[in-house]
Amino acid sequence: MTTREPRGTTAPIGLAIVGCGSIGRIRAVLAREYPAVQWIGLSDVEEGRAKQLAEDVGADFYTTDTEALLARPEVNAVIIATSEVSHAKPTLAAVEYGYPMLIEKPLSTDVVESQKVLDAIEAKGIDAVMGYTQRFRRRYITIHERLQAGVIGEIDSVISRGLLNRGIEPGIKRLPVEERKGWSQMTVNGTHTVDLSMWFMGDKKPAELYSRTADRVLGHHGITNTTLGVVTFEDGTIWSMNMSLGMPFSWPAIVYGLDIVIIGTEGAITVDDTHRDVVVATSEPQAWRMRQANSADTAQPYERRVEFLASYPPGDMAYGQVWGPMREETNSWFARITLGTGTPHATAAEGHRNAILTAAFDVSAKQGKPITWPVDLEELSNALD
Repeated sequence: MTTREPRGTTAPIGLAIVGCGSIGRIRAVLAREYPAVQWIGLSDVEEGRAKQLAEDVGADFYTTDTEALLARPEVNAVIIATSEVSHAKPTLAAVEYGYPMLIEKPLSTDVVESQKVLDAIEAKGIDAVMGYTQRFRRRYITIHERLQAGVIGEIDSVISRGLLNRGIEPGIKRLPVEERKGWSQMTVNGTHTVDLSMWFMGDKKPAELYSRTADRVLGHHGITNTTLGVVTFEDGTIWSMNMSLGMPFSWPAIVYGLDIVIIGTEGAITVDDTHRDVVVATSEPQAWRMRQANSADTAQPYERRVEFLASYPPGDMAYGQVWGPMREETNSWFARITLGTGTPHATAAEGHRNAILTAAFDVSAKQGKPITWPVDLEELSNALD
């Protein structure tokens, strides 16, 4: 497994969490349990949400003013967990203080702004990593280690398929139209498949990308629901990427199901991460609920009789906590910034690369022609207006 060489900070951790929604809440609960975290401060645009989370985890400070939080003398590390469309502003604010950061993907839904954020991070030499939780599933860490060891030789081709149900639709309805530039099923959901596939392929450089989309399911929200594409790399490797969040509400996977095939010159690796191996079936329909750590259940507007367990990407909810990859990802980050431990986190540069690829999938489908590298980010951004 390739490790990073982070710059450790002095323990104890004074942690600022910007954004108190579902992911910010999970990170805050995990932080309160981690011995090196001695101070927690929260900020959110909704004061009631910040106050509730502060009470639930015993935070030391909360505010609606992100700048006031970042300026606190106790702070020496930051988690950015706002909505996908609003990561850039608090990230740039935190850069000014030089804090190590864990930033939920993406850096920005606009590729030009994403480049600006990356440039600021690199100019300051900040150890900033991205919240790509799927990397912390044990199977994917093991696969990456095997690929790094060359057990299947040189990678020749990759096939990936990601399926989600339409549970994202309520969130789309709440998203203001003016905030939807660059927001798509690829930038928000397909980016996980993109990150894993590119992580497995290492330093291969894209040369050309071509994609098509369908929108009969979610087109009434102004977004596509299915993307199919092929990426050709400079060395001739090809990658077939299929992504859809068009599965019906009754589809048993809570969020994500993945199939990946990696074909090499000396072998192959296949991954069935569809979660069909552990199934719960009930006689009566059950309202699906995402049990957030230390919070009330959040009901969704559909019922079903079958569930694929362990298909919620952060992990499984039990005893008011998350058990699984998000716990390991968060705790690994704490070890990274206090002890300098090498971790498999995605770097900010890798996050920016993923943003370019997801935007390219959308633009290629929109224009009906291939996108070639090097990519003009201004043209890519303008094409998504």
